[in-house]
Amino acid sequence: MSDETPPTTTETATTATPPPSDPNTIIAAVGRRKTAVARVRLHPNGTGRIVINKKRSLEQYFEREGDRLTVLSALEAVGATKKYDVQLRLTGGGTAGQAGATRMGIARCLGKASAEWLETLKSQGFLTRDAREKERRKYGRRGARASYQFSKR
Repeated sequence: MSDETPPTTTETATTATPPPSDPNTIIAAVGRRKTAVARVRLHPNGTGRIVINKKRSLEQYFEREGDRLTVLSALEAVGATKKYDVQLRLTGGGTAGQAGATRMGIARCLGKASAEWLETLKSQGFLTRDAREKERRKYGRRGARASYQFSKR
């Protein structure tokens, strides 16, 4: 019998991920919207450069201004547009879905970086997953809800 006491459950239980202690730690997160998936990596001490799928810039990938504003909205909400370099890997969906997924992924990364930013992003709705998906087509119908034209005779 040893005199050592086993660790209590509070000592072994893991809590939320603490903010990175090293200022050069890369922060990673995943964002989703519709069928789009965005894998986001934030590089601290950056210049605000955004690289999509290893080669394209934000202006080249998202041609619509609204999509570009959606992507940058989380960074602008906390005033971190020039503090991080953003590396994105986008798959699935269309451009609007990918922009929404990117926005969520960046917001999750920023929440990991600072507890103050986490509260700001939560209150402004950046961390809420939009669960709306395309409704599936049902049998006996033309689409998800539309029926074939009814003929009495």
